[in-house]
Amino acid sequence: MNKRDAEAQSAELLITREFNAPRDLVWSVWTDPKHAMQWWGPRGFTTPLYESDLRPGGTVRVHMRAPDGTIYPSVGTFEEVVAPERLVTFSVVDIGGAVAFEVRVTVTFEEHDRTTTVTVHQAFSKISAAGSNAISGANQGWNQQLDRLEVYLRELDR
Repeated sequence: MNKRDAEAQSAELLITREFNAPRDLVWSVWTDPKHAMQWWGPRGFTTPLYESDLRPGGTVRVHMRAPDGTIYPSVGTFEEVVAPERLVTFSVVDIGGAVAFEVRVTVTFEEHDRTTTVTVHQAFSKISAAGSNAISGANQGWNQQLDRLEVYLRELDR
């Protein structure tokens, strides 16, 4: 496998954001479907479906609706749930009826004086051509999603 092929097989993304909210609240808003549906997804997206069985081995199903109406389904499995500190999921992402990529997402929640630092680490593997296009926007999508989380947390604080 040459270097270019290796790059197409795996990729990683690391984002750290700080929120002016206690960790228990950020954890709840992240893991409770009724909250997550309000902010999950990039700017302009909605989340008409967010189902979660929050335990190791449990599943999470999310449908994000793009502004053009396209639904992007995702189904994952919780590998690790350590409330309110760490959440690890593994998903196989389908685009147009074919596997686009696999992704392991590790999210950590650290509190310092009622401020919570959230770190998102995504490790992509088995990336197809369609998957490569999709993950090229992952950094922007996550940052927009975390912007939405920040706004939602501020609204809850009112």
